[in-house]
Amino acid sequence: MSHVISIANQKGGVGKTTTAINLSASLAASELRVLLIDSDPQGNSTTGVGVEKAPEHKTLYDVLLREAALEDAIVSTAFEGLSLAPADQNLVATNLDLVDAQERESRLQTAIASVRDRYDYILVDCPPALDLLTLNALVASDSVLVPIQCEFFALEGISQLMDTIDRIKSAFNSALKIEGVLLTMYDDRTNLTRQVESDLREFFGPEIFKTVIPRSVRLAEAPSFGKPILAYDPRSRGAEAYIQLAKEVLAHDQRAQRSRTESAQSAR
Repeated sequence: MSHVISIANQKGGVGKTTTAINLSASLAASELRVLLIDSDPQGNSTTGVGVEKAPEHKTLYDVLLREAALEDAIVSTAFEGLSLAPADQNLVATNLDLVDAQERESRLQTAIASVRDRYDYILVDCPPALDLLTLNALVASDSVLVPIQCEFFALEGISQLMDTIDRIKSAFNSALKIEGVLLTMYDDRTNLTRQVESDLREFFGPEIFKTVIPRSVRLAEAPSFGKPILAYDPRSRGAEAYIQLAKEVLAHDQRAQRSRTESAQSAR
């Protein structure tokens, strides 16, 4: 059974898609089966892993409208072990098309259920909005990873996202957890970055990943070549950071599994 992680923050430009692409690739590089679901109408995760947007190909839009099964939309990528459910600009119409639809908030959850056994991890790249697409992703997920840029307004809007997560837990998905908060675009040469990091670690405590993602030209370049950073420049600081992030995610899962096993044993 796969672990489903949404990568979400309603604030744009914080590294959601960069994280979705490169964490997916880093997990796949660990010989895991990974599915990346592009749930952003901009479709940047789709082009960022080198998949062309073809009008005849099924996308997440068709899946959410229940005009196609998720397995019919999934395509392979050039990166071994990594598959993709692509998106295109049609996805922007989802909020209108599903406004009065039955089970509108659980469409993605139902779709993922049919393929969960095929993957070790399923990552969902959410749009920069707390809309129906993000709601579907969070309802379908086991946990949510929140990227935050190391800047002055880093905490702005995060309380709104956390409130949304709490409401979703209450109404739709009581098992939803915070996978972790990820500091992105980190530049340790500046006092501001170090101060923001200190404030965020004090605010979030152990929910902050130890790994930070550096500000990197190579990371910014890689999507234009349709490659994860591991394929574009595997020796770069960005590649090393996402490998470490993948190791942290795997370690989280192992600890959670041990905890569940110990709880089950003590209950006997």
